[in-house]
Amino acid sequence: MGWRALFRVKPISEARETADASGSSLRRVLGPTHLVLLGVGAIVGAGIFAQVGTAAAGQDATAETEARLGAGPALVVSFVLTAAACALCALCYAELASLEPISGSAYSYAYSTLGELVAWIIGWDLILEYAVGNIAVAVSWSEYFCSLMAGLGWEIPKWIATDFHTGINDPKVLDIAPRLAGIPMIVNLPAVGIVVALTALLVVGIRESAWFNAAMVGVKLVVLAFFVVVGCCYVQPEYWHPFAPNGWSGIRTGAAVVFFAYIGFDAVSTTAEECRNPGRDLPIGILGSLAVCTLIYIIVAAVLIGMVPLDDLRTGEPLSKAMKSLGLDWAAGIVALGSVVAHTAVLLVYQLGQPRILMAMSRDGLLPPFFKRTHPRFRTPHVATMLTGAFVAVGAAFANFEETANLCSIGTLSAFLIVCIGVLVLRWRDPDRPRPFRTPWVPWVPLAGAAACVYLACGLPTAAWIRFVFWLAAGLAVYGVYSFWRSRLHVASPSDTP
Repeated sequence: MGWRALFRVKPISEARETADASGSSLRRVLGPTHLVLLGVGAIVGAGIFAQVGTAAAGQDATAETEARLGAGPALVVSFVLTAAACALCALCYAELASLEPISGSAYSYAYSTLGELVAWIIGWDLILEYAVGNIAVAVSWSEYFCSLMAGLGWEIPKWIATDFHTGINDPKVLDIAPRLAGIPMIVNLPAVGIVVALTALLVVGIRESAWFNAAMVGVKLVVLAFFVVVGCCYVQPEYWHPFAPNGWSGIRTGAAVVFFAYIGFDAVSTTAEECRNPGRDLPIGILGSLAVCTLIYIIVAAVLIGMVPLDDLRTGEPLSKAMKSLGLDWAAGIVALGSVVAHTAVLLVYQLGQPRILMAMSRDGLLPPFFKRTHPRFRTPHVATMLTGAFVAVGAAFANFEETANLCSIGTLSAFLIVCIGVLVLRWRDPDRPRPFRTPWVPWVPLAGAAACVYLACGLPTAAWIRFVFWLAAGLAVYGVYSFWRSRLHVASPSDTP
């Protein structure tokens, strides 16, 4: 067997030619401000509005989840630790994104550095980051949306606003759910509805989507600023002691959990073919959005933990619950509105990124050709966008937030790891190629980024790793049956067949 065929590399120049020759040209309308706002739109969402509570307080073991230590007030250290790890990866992303400004993100970079099989695995993993991650965000969006509606006096029945996995284990939901052939009709309709609406928007155009995202980013930043200002009036310093109740173990676990809060800055790189000046603007968008969000997270976490006892934060709506526990129901309503807007922005950017990765894989022959089709009028990858929307909508109707969030984190860390290694390989293989942005202190930054990814991944639950192994096995089966034989590189040189 010719194993070298599995690791054949697509040169960067060929990658650009493939994109240009595909006929699926996209509109170059995005500047650095758009990209920073897209990054902030993708990052600030379910992580800070939903996961920050259990990351700080931990969670007890149940039949469905493992016990988890909380970081306590030292969650701010967890945020810094995770931000540092992401910054190392972001520097590597910035170099490769400016060097190879085409849609596909880490998948395209891996194809040009580590070969086709690794590229396929990363493309398959990126589905976990964007599509599966969006399922988690949609489920969290539904929780905050229902909370907001309840605050306005419109109670949404639980059986049409709860995922099936959670509903069948909740007697209060199970008792009121109608049944069809004995099967309880439990479905998360709000999550499905928002995914369908945003999918339609993304089909219409990237410029419209970018401006809609910018408006939502403005709203959620105002709401978070409101939370900080009001919350500061109720901070009790004694809640910050002990600072690290579970020591380094709690801080590390917290860092692994809140990693989900940082997922999204790499989505900026999927818009490379829609940037006016990708060599300059992509690094600004990637690094700028990460810096802004890190500052926001540290401030919000410090204020939140100082407002209420840690045990009160074991909830999927920690910011709103903190306000309610202080008797500030009106403020809780404003925070719930901000969270709905924040989640919507994340959903939009994730739904924007996944189709462009599928399009890049289709151009290379690894996926069927219909994924690379672009709308003749809107010039968006409409087929891939609609199929991704359908996948996410169905998943959001039945899936659980915690499980999909952890699975998403593993897929993302795998992609980050490959990007860091890719920088090292390309510096060795093609050191003289002009690089609009250069990762500093190579090889130390890429090596540290890779080590940080491995370290954070080891802090995720065992159940998530088991699901990841099954997902990876399914991906390898698809590659062996279809993608290897349809690859453009294989068609061009069939003599390399193993």
